Amino acid sequence: MTPVIALVGRPNVGKSTLFNQMTRSRDALVADFPGLTRDRKYGDGNYEGQRFIVIDTGGLTGDEEGLDAEMARQSLQAVEEADIVLFLVDGRAGLTAGDETIANHLRRSGKQAHLVVNKTDGQDPDIAAADFYSLGFESTFLIAASHNRGIRSLLEELLPTPEETAEQDSASKYPGIRIGVVGRPNVGKSTLVNRMLGEDRVVVYDMPGTTRDSVYIPYERHGKEYTLIDTAGVRRRKNVRETVEKFSIIKTLQAIEDAHVVILVIDAREGLVDQDLHLIGFVLDAGRSLVIAVNKWDGMDPEERARVKEQVRRRLDFLDYADKHYISALHGSGVGVMYESVQACYDSAMAKWPTNRLTAILQDAVSQHQPPMVQGRRIKLRFAHQGGSNPPRIVVHGNQVDALPGSYKRFLENTFRKVLDVTGSPIRFEFKSGENPYANKVERMTPRQRVKKDNDLKKGRQVKKTRQKSVKR
Repeated sequence: MTPVIALVGRPNVGKSTLFNQMTRSRDALVADFPGLTRDRKYGDGNYEGQRFIVIDTGGLTGDEEGLDAEMARQSLQAVEEADIVLFLVDGRAGLTAGDETIANHLRRSGKQAHLVVNKTDGQDPDIAAADFYSLGFESTFLIAASHNRGIRSLLEELLPTPEETAEQDSASKYPGIRIGVVGRPNVGKSTLVNRMLGEDRVVVYDMPGTTRDSVYIPYERHGKEYTLIDTAGVRRRKNVRETVEKFSIIKTLQAIEDAHVVILVIDAREGLVDQDLHLIGFVLDAGRSLVIAVNKWDGMDPEERARVKEQVRRRLDFLDYADKHYISALHGSGVGVMYESVQACYDSAMAKWPTNRLTAILQDAVSQHQPPMVQGRRIKLRFAHQGGSNPPRIVVHGNQVDALPGSYKRFLENTFRKVLDVTGSPIRFEFKSGENPYANKVERMTPRQRVKKDNDLKKGRQVKKTRQKSVKR
């Protein structure tokens, strides 16, 4: 579902400027003239893959008549349409009676409303916002729309990540923990699904390609809700010729995106092959938790079992955090234990951690192993907070983070995984640098400062000429 954001406030507080910044356009007229915007204006925005709709509105004063009354009606209609309302105020003008009137209306509307203090550039933002805290809004954002400052952090807080949006859409259709069963053709995926369900729910036949479409099966076990997803086998691209098989592969890849936990089924008789590694790579790229199930374990002699275990250990050394089960889907041995791994993976993927704990882990890791130097300056990592779930996303703030080497990022991932006890799920890290408050600031000097600067330049040139003459002599 695409969120709708309405911008409301008094005339000339910067709503159209913010609209243009959020939509990355110049669709809304902007001028230092109150009442320029009269009708509702809609625009599309996109922030890191998350689409949203922005509504620009005319200014509200609380005592509108005639044309102003019609403009106010348009603005109030936008509030009713919106999922999120941004109430803009002018940080330079301070709190006015019109701001209090609009705040009272937003409280009565029951909408999710946030206070946005604009025009904080050129002054202390905390002082500019001090008067507005009396309005009683739970969240307040300080921005400078004309300089595009503070808008990124505003969108980060307001918008769900694409993973969370997809999570909400799938949760409405398929409740509980969604378990995707994937693998190459004829490795026993449908047999495993029937064994986990306790009934012959899907067709099982000793022929590759029996399953064509992804089958979603909701069920309940020991009072917990699950949804099993049986998928078609994925072969190497050069072996895929039929059109229906190409669509089956697309359905399988979509099922991986829908799942919370993916069980990759491997044929113990054939061992671990390159196609299994390709599937593992796609699961990790999708950010899904992973459980390895080595099937057809029954009837193998001890030497063959030892050989397969050694191969799995050696080739899947990078997946030391994922549980591996050696099972027989046909006879049911080892299948029931997999539910414990599925639950642990789900708990890790959906875990929520407070910012102070993540920051403490980051500081301990940095004190144990400092980041490297870049051009004579030490990379500094200041604090960390959680940016999403499934997979867990940790956002680390610091300076020069673009120069952080991959080896140090892996060190941080291993440290966080060990301390937080994350099982089966990859951890995504994002590294962000703080905004430079002086990046767009134009230097302004008084006439006296300008004269002093010119005199200093003249003295510097005279000293340089004197030194050159002395060298020639």
